[in-house]
Amino acid sequence: MVVTDQIIKHFIDLYLKPISVKALIPGFIQLHYFENDGAMMGFMSGKTELMTVVSVICMAAILAVLLSGKIKFGTEYVCIVFMAAGGFGNIIDRIFRGYVIDYIEVLFVDFYIFNFADCLVTCSAFTIIFYELYSVYREYKNKKEKNT
Repeated sequence: MVVTDQIIKHFIDLYLKPISVKALIPGFIQLHYFENDGAMMGFMSGKTELMTVVSVICMAAILAVLLSGKIKFGTEYVCIVFMAAGGFGNIIDRIFRGYVIDYIEVLFVDFYIFNFADCLVTCSAFTIIFYELYSVYREYKNKKEKNT
């Protein structure tokens, strides 16, 4: 996933940077080159060094959890691996470019420009949340069935 992210960003930098914007589906989604020197949604703009340090600490924590063996292979494990891959993809940008290349812009809602690595992190986080909520529901349902 990290390699895929970096390959996409390489081609975005090579071909999209000179033209800035390219419609994919007019009025719906476009590629829009943007150099993000902060965190998501422009938060902490201009604080690349701090964001790099925070990101490295978060990635170290994620790797520690993965290597601890406390999470067995399954939905949560895969999500955490994808989350780490997205985080590493953006860390690579911050270290070697000084900013993260963002390029996906949805036009049907007022939203920020993002990239593949951001998708990995966000989709993984939502999947873990929904998986945990489902697990709680399933456990509640099983207890209820045992009591009746």
